[in-house]
Amino acid sequence: MNCKISRNAAKILLEELNKPENEGKKLRVYVTHSHGDHAHYGMGIDEPKEEDEIVSTDKGIDVLLKKGDPFLDGVRIDYFYVPEEGFVITNPSQGNHGDH
Repeated sequence: MNCKISRNAAKILLEELNKPENEGKKLRVYVTHSHGDHAHYGMGIDEPKEEDEIVSTDKGIDVLLKKGDPFLDGVRIDYFYVPEEGFVITNPSQGNHGDH
């Protein structure tokens, strides 16, 4: 499984992951719902579970992804400042290039 994190997203995520209350926890990306050939995503800070795969990224952040979920393989986490500040999770490998 594969996960990419942009530089802007990594900066914000590392600030959160480095808080004392998140020690030993990792970033989780999950499917909130799927329909047809694409999915919508959410994320949070969580502890690994048996059904997870831990994916290391080039930004030094380990990401928890549910094993065997094709919608999670290839997710990309971005953080944008305009037009609205916030995270955007897409999966270009599944043809999901943003909200619709």
